[in-house]
Amino acid sequence: MPKVDRRIKKSQQALKKAVLELMAEKNFDDITIQDLSDRADVSRGTIYLHYMDKYDLLDKLIEGHIDEMREMCVDHADMDHIECSFICTEYLDNNYDFFATMLASKGAPYFHKRFMDYQIEEFVKDIDVTNGINKGFDRDVTVRFIASAYVGVVEWWFKNDRPIPHQELAKQLGELIVRNV
Repeated sequence: MPKVDRRIKKSQQALKKAVLELMAEKNFDDITIQDLSDRADVSRGTIYLHYMDKYDLLDKLIEGHIDEMREMCVDHADMDHIECSFICTEYLDNNYDFFATMLASKGAPYFHKRFMDYQIEEFVKDIDVTNGINKGFDRDVTVRFIASAYVGVVEWWFKNDRPIPHQELAKQLGELIVRNV
């Protein structure tokens, strides 16, 4: 893999930071390329060099976080649900500004869908509807139920400014998942 030029990396980081700052101030639909250019202190041409438009920038920002979470789960595939929840909630906590902005902004429905799709992808690996507590249930219904509950609790946690430490959130989510998987 070729090494990324530091100037390119710096421009991309500035743009990612700019989009988050602007989303905290106004609706994503109201953000212009000029707003991004001014905030990131890069030319409009630089933006279009790296991204097709502001939606592509947002998509790549979201996808980057989802990919990081996915990689963490792959790296820790041998862990139980409680340990995996700890790693996930620690990542959420460490990236609080990003997730809080995504959930509080008008970009929330788009982010919510991507986050939900990721959770479904993760939980589908663990759901057994042939044995145990979920025996006889429809697999899709069961997976979506558990993923929706997980995403709903994470959204509650962010929207209420992390009312419990991420370690406690991880413990409770992990135990609730174990009860239902």
